[in-house]
Amino acid sequence: MYMLPCGLMECRVQGVEFRKHIKGGEDIKHKVRIVTYVDPAKKKSKVISLLTNDMTMEVEDIIDIYRQRWEIELLFKQLKQNFPLKYFYGESANAIKIQIWVTLIANLLPMVIKKRIKRSWSFSGLASMVRIMLMYYVNCYLHD
Repeated sequence: MYMLPCGLMECRVQGVEFRKHIKGGEDIKHKVRIVTYVDPAKKKSKVISLLTNDMTMEVEDIIDIYRQRWEIELLFKQLKQNFPLKYFYGESANAIKIQIWVTLIANLLPMVIKKRIKRSWSFSGLASMVRIMLMYYVNCYLHD
């Protein structure tokens, strides 16, 4: 267990072994680690537990990888909510790649605008505004 200077738990690592008995008399064993840590980056500290089968990687690296993976998951959630790709317009691999790249660029545009403007807008509100105002000139270079 790693402790912070104030005495709170920073993270805890537990080794766990899962066993399953198969009818043929064979046992399957799988060793994993449970990394539990307190995420101080949030407004309210939250205890997070991660399950990994990598027994050699440093705890800090595992936490960083999962944090980055979570950012990717949030990006995919945002893409699915605002730009549903229920079907593709083309059948070739190139047509599908183009549609995915256009979706990523269309997702990036409201994110850039959101960082530039002073008013707090929701992402879906900005995406709707971009959809309506796409063919008009809008000055996004507002001075701070």
